[in-house]
Amino acid sequence: MNRTKSKKLFDRAKKVLPGGVDSPVRAFRAVGGTPLFVSRGAGDTLEDADGNRYIDYVMSWGPLILGHARKEVVKAVRKAAEKGLSFGAPTGRETRLAEAICGASGAEMARLVNSGTEACMSAIRLARGFTGRDKIVKFEGCYHGHSDGLLVKAGSGCLTGASPDSAGVPAAYAKETLVADYNDIGSVKALFEANKGRIACVIVEPIAANMGVVPPAEGFLQALRDVCSREGALLVFDEVITGFRAAYGGAAALYGVMPDLFAFGKIVGGGMPLAAYAGRREIMECVAPVGKVYQAGTLSGNPVATAAGLKTLEILRKHGEEIYPALEEKGALLEKAYREAGVPVNRVGSLLTPFFSKKAPACYADVQKCDLPAFAKYFSRMLQAGIYVAPSQFEAMFVSAAHTREHIYKTCAAVRRACEGLL
Repeated sequence: MNRTKSKKLFDRAKKVLPGGVDSPVRAFRAVGGTPLFVSRGAGDTLEDADGNRYIDYVMSWGPLILGHARKEVVKAVRKAAEKGLSFGAPTGRETRLAEAICGASGAEMARLVNSGTEACMSAIRLARGFTGRDKIVKFEGCYHGHSDGLLVKAGSGCLTGASPDSAGVPAAYAKETLVADYNDIGSVKALFEANKGRIACVIVEPIAANMGVVPPAEGFLQALRDVCSREGALLVFDEVITGFRAAYGGAAALYGVMPDLFAFGKIVGGGMPLAAYAGRREIMECVAPVGKVYQAGTLSGNPVATAAGLKTLEILRKHGEEIYPALEEKGALLEKAYREAGVPVNRVGSLLTPFFSKKAPACYADVQKCDLPAFAKYFSRMLQAGIYVAPSQFEAMFVSAAHTREHIYKTCAAVRRACEGLL
C-alpha cells in the first residue's frame, strides 16, 4: 500500500509540530510506521493523502457515532456558519443543546465548554468549590484530559507513550489527587478512611475506555454512589466517551446510577469542538456568574459547534430505537470475530477493545500484561487490509451507525487473518 504522500507530509509536519502531530497517539509510535494523513471521510470510510481507503474504527476517537460527514449534520453546520462563525454572546441554540443534554442525562443544569479536558477540569473545580474540600479520587488507568491534577496514573495517550505521569505537573498539586484501583471498591473506601472529610469528589469513567475498554464490575458504580453519599463527596461521571454512546442517556442510564456531576464531550459536539459539564442545580449554581466558582471561555457555546451537536442528538433521539440496537448487533459481530481468533475482548455496545493478553482485563493491572509487540503486528496487518483501528492497545474501537454490514463482515474476516499466530 503506497503511502508516499503521507510520509512526505509527516516529514514536513515534524519540522513545526512536536512529533509531527497535535495529539501524541496519532504519531504511531506505539505501532511503528507513518501515520495516516487524512484527506477526507465519508460514512464509515477514510481516504488518506495517497488515495488509500480504510474502514474506520477510530471515528475521530468517538464523536462520529453517525459516521463521517453525515449529510444532516453537515447541512446544519453550513447553515450556521453562513450566519457567523463566533459571537462571544448568547444564542438560543446553546440553550436548546443544554436542554437536550439535561433531558437525556437527568442533570438539571449544564455549562457548555470546548473539550473533554475542559469539562472534567471544570467539574473538578466545581466539586471542590461546592464541598470546600481539596482532595479528589481518580482511578489508575482512567484518563480525564490533560489538566494538571488529572495527569496522575492516567490512561489513553499517557499509557501509549509509556509515561503515566507528565513532566510539568507540580508535585504539590498532584498530591491532592488520590489514586484508587478501578473495579476495587475496597481501595476507594481505604482512601476515604485515610482522608476523612477531605475528599471533594470521585471522578470515574463509568465504562473505562482509556486503558482499552474495561466495563465496571457488577455493583461497582452503585458502591461508588453509596460511598460518596455517605462521605459527603460528589460522584463525577466522565462520560466524554460514553455519553450518548453507551445509551442515549449514557452509562448512567445504562447502569441506573446517577452521579452528582457529568462531563460530556465528543458526541455532544457532533464532530465539532464542544463539551459540557452538567449536574444538580444546587451544585451548578455555584458556577459564575451566579456563584463563586469561576469558569469562562470565548468560544464556549460556539454557534457552529452547537449546530452540529444539536443535529446529532436530534437524530439519536428520534431514531435511537433503530440506531442503538443496530450498533449492538454490529459490535457483537466484531466481538465474536475476535473471540473466534483467540483474542480476548471487552465490549459494551459499540465500544470494544481486543486485548493481546491471556484474558480480558478487569483492571489496570490486567491491562499492563498485554503483549504490545503482538498488538503492533496486528495493527499493521489490519492497516494493510484497509482497516483503520486505534494505533494503541490502550484505546477503544468505535462502531458507528454508518458502518455497513458488508464492511463489518469484511472486518471480521480481516480480524481472523490479522490475529493469526499472535497469541
